[in-house]
Amino acid sequence: MRIRKAETADKAAIWKILEPMIREGETFPLPRNMTEWEALEYWFGKGASVFVAEEEGDILGTYHLTPNQPGGGSHVANGGYVTAPHARGRGIARAMCLHSFDMARTLGYRAMQYNLVVSTNKAAVHLWQDCGMELIGRLPGAFHHPQEGDVDAFVMYRTL
Repeated sequence: MRIRKAETADKAAIWKILEPMIREGETFPLPRNMTEWEALEYWFGKGASVFVAEEEGDILGTYHLTPNQPGGGSHVANGGYVTAPHARGRGIARAMCLHSFDMARTLGYRAMQYNLVVSTNKAAVHLWQDCGMELIGRLPGAFHHPQEGDVDAFVMYRTL
């Protein structure tokens, strides 16, 4: 597997990864009825650096880095990661997370912050902590989970 910068030709494969996550509505605070165009505009939005994990031409996952805030907060990166359903459990998210730390440093960021890690996404919470992210805050009821109702979300952070 290799991780590389996404190209325009990857957009269809990235949509195939983003769409199930968006429709499930369990891990990202995105509208579940988002269109392909809206999702790709979000993922490739202003200031975003987008990457894909691929193996033999199969896109297994994608992540993006953006400034967490403009101006005085732009030295802190924000990351979003999605693994293709058929590739889950293979260490793709871990590889993308660690790769993103290196890329963030290369891009001049000095820290990484995840603003809304859904508490019910226990695998992600554990993985991010295992990769060095620290849980620095709990946002009570900040995420409306389609099955669980309002659940807590976490803010996670680490210096690079």
